[in-house]
Amino acid sequence: MSIHLVGETTDARTAHQRARGGEWIPLVRGVYVDRDGDVDVAILGHAVRIAHYLYPNAYLSSASAVLLAPTPDGRLFISGRRNQRTRLRSLEIVQNEAAPHPSTATAIIGDDLGELHITVSAPRQRFLEAFRLRSEHATAISPEMRAQMAARLLAEHDTPQAAADAVWALARENGWYREGEGAERFLLARRGGTTPVNKAALTLKVAWHGDRIGRLSHDGSEWRWTPAPRSGPALIRDTRPGQLPSFIESLLPEGWLARILHERDARDVLRHGRRYLSNITIVEERTRSATLPTDVLSTSLARFADNGCFTGAYAGPERGEIEATFEQNLARIVARAQTPRLSGVQIKAPMSLTPEGVLIPAVDQPFTHILKPAGAAGFDLLPVVEWLCLELGRAAGFETPETALVSMPDNLPPALVVERFDIRRGPHDQRCLAMEDFCSILDLPASSKYDGTIEKMARALRALSTDPDADLDTLFRRAVFAWLIGDGDMHLKNLAVLKTAHAGSKTFDAVRLAPLYDPVTTRVFPGLGKDRMALKLNGKDDRLTRQDFLGLARTMGLSMRDADAAMTTLARQITARIETLRLPAFALEHEGARAMHYRVLAMASGQCAALDGARH
Repeated sequence: MSIHLVGETTDARTAHQRARGGEWIPLVRGVYVDRDGDVDVAILGHAVRIAHYLYPNAYLSSASAVLLAPTPDGRLFISGRRNQRTRLRSLEIVQNEAAPHPSTATAIIGDDLGELHITVSAPRQRFLEAFRLRSEHATAISPEMRAQMAARLLAEHDTPQAAADAVWALARENGWYREGEGAERFLLARRGGTTPVNKAALTLKVAWHGDRIGRLSHDGSEWRWTPAPRSGPALIRDTRPGQLPSFIESLLPEGWLARILHERDARDVLRHGRRYLSNITIVEERTRSATLPTDVLSTSLARFADNGCFTGAYAGPERGEIEATFEQNLARIVARAQTPRLSGVQIKAPMSLTPEGVLIPAVDQPFTHILKPAGAAGFDLLPVVEWLCLELGRAAGFETPETALVSMPDNLPPALVVERFDIRRGPHDQRCLAMEDFCSILDLPASSKYDGTIEKMARALRALSTDPDADLDTLFRRAVFAWLIGDGDMHLKNLAVLKTAHAGSKTFDAVRLAPLYDPVTTRVFPGLGKDRMALKLNGKDDRLTRQDFLGLARTMGLSMRDADAAMTTLARQITARIETLRLPAFALEHEGARAMHYRVLAMASGQCAALDGARH
């Protein structure tokens, strides 16, 4: 399998024809790859050539200048005129602003298209790059690489002082004084001295499906992610020097759960928790993780659900006959280290469904299902609303997880149980699965989950998905669906991709938009009657029209005809389901459920009529 570069290996007309015919896949402007075969392997195998084609005036730097290839986690480091990054599936080209007067050399790279002469950072230059402050280029250089660079300079200049003087000369020329100081200290350091140990330092090992994938350390000031040598796909990227990797941050509790756990910061959370979504375990270096249960689905919720009602037995936390509240009972369960930790602000409990149909807390059991009990302060029917929205989403053609409403003890409002879609299905399933939300994909903290736009998500998805055309179509329809049901909470953490790698794969075999989750008609809750869209599209988050969605489709590169037809189909599918959708009888018995049922469906019906009636 090979890549094709317009102007070098093919012409624009041929490339366009082959792409339209389905033979080639466009990666980025001017770069195509054969559809048949392993696309990720082709991209990584030609990573340097692609970077040189896109940025001909840049040079390889940092770890890539040493490896003459991407790092094991798929990042290729270059330096050029400005800071920017380009993501192409499993490859991420990370460019920082080059030094004013860099020291460079020439290297030869060989791939399936032949040999390529490129410019790289010279030994002095790359050694200084290893000491840049809060630089992703610096954190990509491992301690072993740094030691090898120092040995190379010492071999050239004979003594540590001569090597330090040579490095300092380049540092002064570029104004890199802090980098020069760090490099000098490293070169002149003597072995055998005793260095005081900061007892607040923390080292954690991170495993995915039980396989160690790296080390997460905190020196008392900053975080550092060190990937483990392995042949599998790279899951975690260290793109924010000194900060917690976005993927790890996306796993941490928010809102209610963060409050009841009384954990002061991310260090506290990671020290006291062990199990997380996406089949991740994080424990201290000295702790054995093999004793933790493996999250594998052995019993499908569909076996114990009938017309939206859970028919199994609930054995989770109860309100009780004493002063303790349901939330406090639930808090005692999730505070235990073995209990999986969930992200998000809604009250959630990790549960396990036994083969006998008993729903129990997933403390020492596989974490297979999520229980969403009723909220407070006017949100006691939130699980009912989410069930209705998931049913509408299923009717609209979206992939959705198995769900059911649960009759709760002590006259509590109904809860919603949701089957996890990011875990293995049975003992013979050897896939590695992980879910990454768009806060992590866009390298944003959880606090910025409302700061993106649908257009930004589309650009990231196009570069990441293994079937971008299908996923962009789904993302467009998801945006329309959120508007039609009055969902004002479809933020960056409520949209994700599901990554799948088969046993022995070096890259992800599939990266697809994850099934629909957490859809809610927010406008039916107190104080949210005028709720806007969580993310803007076409520059707007309210009073959206058919033309706004067509503008979004145009920006996403979708066919106007297909987008127009998709809106009409969505509106009609939802309208048709509204006519037949009914809550389970036990749920209707709860106070206010019948009125809430009517309000949700009336909201969706009105939005669908308005959008469908506006077509030309």
